Amino acid sequence: MTLAVVRSLGAPRSLRTAQEFEDFEQELIDQFALACAGAGITDRYISEERSMIFGFLKAVGRPLWEVGPADADGFLVGQRKAGLAPSTVSGKAQTLARFYDFLLARYQGDVHALTGYVLVQPIDEWNRPPDTSRQLIRVPPRDDEIDRLFREWREALPNARKFLPAARDYMAASLWRRVGLRISESVHLDIRDWRSDLGEYGKLHVRFGKGSRGRGYKPRMVAAIESVDVLMDWWLGDIRHQFGDDWSDPDAPLLPSERRDRMTGHCLRAGDDALRSGLKGAVAAHLPAWAGRLTPHVLRHYCASSLYARGMDLKAIQELLGHSWLSTTTRYIHVHDDHVETAWAQANDRVAARLGAKGR
Repeated sequence: MTLAVVRSLGAPRSLRTAQEFEDFEQELIDQFALACAGAGITDRYISEERSMIFGFLKAVGRPLWEVGPADADGFLVGQRKAGLAPSTVSGKAQTLARFYDFLLARYQGDVHALTGYVLVQPIDEWNRPPDTSRQLIRVPPRDDEIDRLFREWREALPNARKFLPAARDYMAASLWRRVGLRISESVHLDIRDWRSDLGEYGKLHVRFGKGSRGRGYKPRMVAAIESVDVLMDWWLGDIRHQFGDDWSDPDAPLLPSERRDRMTGHCLRAGDDALRSGLKGAVAAHLPAWAGRLTPHVLRHYCASSLYARGMDLKAIQELLGHSWLSTTTRYIHVHDDHVETAWAQANDRVAARLGAKGR
């Protein structure tokens, strides 16, 4: 994405013609885009936000400094009537709120001096839609259900119509279940990303981790806990070489497709659709009560909940999942119905133990 060269907004000037007012509005939007770029947000994300802002101003039919909450009310109602998903409407409102927060923080004085209008935040406490991403709760299955799914899936692999893709899909889903990888992160793993020499159990180098708010990729090292090291030994020692001769190429995909590159003859990378389909089929066969509901992301929630229930602290789970904010990790934790009672009993046991030690 390329941005127009903009003048300093603090430079002395006055606006007379309609074109000068339009150029000033364009400068403000470009300054917002430049600030986003300075924060490390990707060009694609910035382009989407700019397009949304222009669409909003076109819909309300007035310059950005004349916009008020009533204009935002009408715009958001129109978006809902157009049939857009609640998450889409919420995302647009959040973009507008960020844009006007930026203007109020940096250019409120300039806007008033040049236009005579006082900027206001059009997305206020009354019309701000809830963040639907925070409301969506992906409660995972119980431990015994997950254990049954993966046990029966593993036992069924030798009889699968296509053994190699079935084994690959099982391997990918096991990474989602055990260390909470995203499906997009799994797809981009190469053979060289498995580092058995690092740490006590080895580590996976996730080079294409998801960054927050479009800030590009966020690499991290994922410890091979939960017997992922044993899983990797099985996959690389017994299965991966059966896909093709590229098994010794460190740049070859860890999770390959059966299809080949026409130029090199090496395996192509398995797509996320294939991995999703593999999980969907296994769930339908071995855990039908969860058919259509158990997704790769729900397994990521299961991983976080399972580790937390067994005593791993939230900060460690945050690092494992690659979250930028601890508050995000807390939304991945789903506790059992008896969690409060169990925690209370354990706390009482600890107090009793300390008192008993002091009495001796």
